[in-house]
Amino acid sequence: MKRLVIASNNQGKLREFRRLLEPLGLEVVSIGDVAGRFHVDETGTTFADNAALKARAASELAGCPALADDSGLEVDALDGRPGVRSARFAGEAATDAQNNDLLLKQLEGVDDRARAARFRCAIAFFEPAGSLSIVEGTCEGTIQRAPTGSDGFGYDPLFLVAEFGGRSFAELTPAEKDRVSHRGQALRKIQDLLLARFAPGAAKSPE
Repeated sequence: MKRLVIASNNQGKLREFRRLLEPLGLEVVSIGDVAGRFHVDETGTTFADNAALKARAASELAGCPALADDSGLEVDALDGRPGVRSARFAGEAATDAQNNDLLLKQLEGVDDRARAARFRCAIAFFEPAGSLSIVEGTCEGTIQRAPTGSDGFGYDPLFLVAEFGGRSFAELTPAEKDRVSHRGQALRKIQDLLLARFAPGAAKSPE
């Protein structure tokens, strides 16, 4: 089984990567499992910039191909914030609950019809030879007034997609979320590239 390193220790993201990539016959491991502590300063101005920074760093550290995701929430009423600072919206060490609380506070008084938002995801695939590929996915929705659901992570308890009848991302089954989510879309786009890279006869990656 071929190994693919994911440049993240976020367990929620890793579960989603594994659900969609392990059926390809890949061993999906986190950079923490391979190289211990991992940190990259996310200095990019876009999700694609930050995904590329993390994928390159993880590949160089692990000595094998790596995938990195950078994703976040854009809220129209907040001029696109929190954007690339989604994980750090309430501070550098903010928890999901703190970020959600701050988002709701900043949307106080905003009418339901003006709470449009979207999740964006960029996934970068970097190989030690220097090859970089980036794909992106977007999921449109709205921000509700209070969190619901106990699954998911990040802003999932606040994010509604119309086709699911008022259920938040945190109330969906994994299959439902993967079908429409920003990360699910991006991962499906990159599957052909990974299949070509890890197919029989392709250059071997570390076992």
